Amino acid sequence: MKRNIRIGTGILVFYQNSCRLTTLFLNFTFVRNQYLIFFRTKLRSMLKIVHSLLMWLFVIISFIVLFPIFLVLWLVTFPVDNRKRYVTHYFASLWGSLYTWLNPLWRIIIENRDKIKRGKTYILVSNHQSLLDILVFYRLIVHFKWVSKLELFKVPILGWVMRMNKYVQLKRGTKKGVLKMMKDSVSVLKKGSSLFIFPEGTRSLDGNLLPFKEGAFKLALKTQTPILPIVIEGSGNALPKKGFILKGYHRIKIKILDEIPFSDFKNSTSEDLKKKVKALIEDELTRLRKAAV
Repeated sequence: MKRNIRIGTGILVFYQNSCRLTTLFLNFTFVRNQYLIFFRTKLRSMLKIVHSLLMWLFVIISFIVLFPIFLVLWLVTFPVDNRKRYVTHYFASLWGSLYTWLNPLWRIIIENRDKIKRGKTYILVSNHQSLLDILVFYRLIVHFKWVSKLELFKVPILGWVMRMNKYVQLKRGTKKGVLKMMKDSVSVLKKGSSLFIFPEGTRSLDGNLLPFKEGAFKLALKTQTPILPIVIEGSGNALPKKGFILKGYHRIKIKILDEIPFSDFKNSTSEDLKKKVKALIEDELTRLRKAAV
């Protein structure tokens, strides 16, 4: 009887010790896994910071190296290309495209490139998700003039290039600034250059469309210029609005929609036209997001 009790007690002690060892092992495994997760997260963050610093350093160095080449091109072509600035805009397009070509973490896809007819004047309108949008749209390699906020024209080298390429300035928040932008835009369109406008007026924080402003659509009606809607998706994830840290690998897609000829909206108001184009871009943006899931 006593022997059976001792055996039972031994089994109980062994079971209790086994439970303790199992608990210790599970706790150790949990702590180890948490540490690995923490370490990997920190490592990814550090790699993103290092990648971003290297990228921005490359941008600064390339600006210093490439601007003298741009300046020489500008001086050489000034007598024959001062009206539209074709040559220096194409150089700027290649310059801007350089950063997306050399970054292996950005995959740029352009769909329906053939819908842009060479030599035709458009008002190109697109949603705006990120600072990267400008670099990505340079990959279209077509002639146009940006409509951009005045602050960018004050940035050294960047602003000089924009002024020398005769891009259109917009001083936001003042009626006088808007009227001057409209006057300069009409002049650009009459000379046969397309305009590229972000009708939201600023970058979206979450990628969803902001309310459109009417400027682009008033210009289209006034100058009888066709509208070319364009959708961009993914750039906001690669570089969000607030911050300069690049967010790793991302697929960025541009989709060019069908041209809207003047004959289709000549009897519309700018408000109606604005709503129509916004709906087209919003619907396509939704389709792109669903297809990516």
